[in-house]
Amino acid sequence: MTHCNIGAALAVAAILFAVPRAAPAETRSSSPDPAHALEGAALVKALRAGGFTLYFRHTATDFAQNDAAMKGYDECALQRNLSEEGRRQARAVGEWVRRLSLPVGEVIASPFCRTMETGRLMFGRAEPSTVVRGYEGTSSANADYTKLVALLASPPAKVGTLRMITTHGNPFRAIAGPPHLQEGEAAVLKPLGQSFAVVARIKVGDWEGLAAADSK
Repeated sequence: MTHCNIGAALAVAAILFAVPRAAPAETRSSSPDPAHALEGAALVKALRAGGFTLYFRHTATDFAQNDAAMKGYDECALQRNLSEEGRRQARAVGEWVRRLSLPVGEVIASPFCRTMETGRLMFGRAEPSTVVRGYEGTSSANADYTKLVALLASPPAKVGTLRMITTHGNPFRAIAGPPHLQEGEAAVLKPLGQSFAVVARIKVGDWEGLAAADSK
């Protein structure tokens, strides 16, 4: 998805509805909403039909590194990057997505090296966007998640596909509440027009179980 297309989608969303101010994260929970929750074979079937967003936190990283000295998103040597385990996890998740025949549509990533690499290893491509980060650089002082909420409240750009986002755990916690996403974990989100519902959460180790449930 190009920068223009992302911008156009958000502009349309802004015209169609006004995103309400979110309640404080402490009063909300990003656990699956009982009114919309899916699991096992039912979840796989729903995902194959498209219409959802899978919001991934990047896979495992090297916490001996940090982003303190970075001045630009392309300075990978000055950022916290994926570990070899994180790269293995990203490839494994991508393989499960292919085995389950899930219809991957747009792939949007935070511009950081670890999030771009996660998207590329999972899906072979990733379009950078600060919308899914919520702010520029490493400081959250001027964080504004309005556009992210609008994006998640809207359906994928192409009917019958899934929107894949590879980004960070903090923006999701800020708009949806705890519990925090683990590295590599995905929240499956159903767009509701003015908001979204958490349908499921899929950890790295859960994909094999989904495949097993689907084969029964």
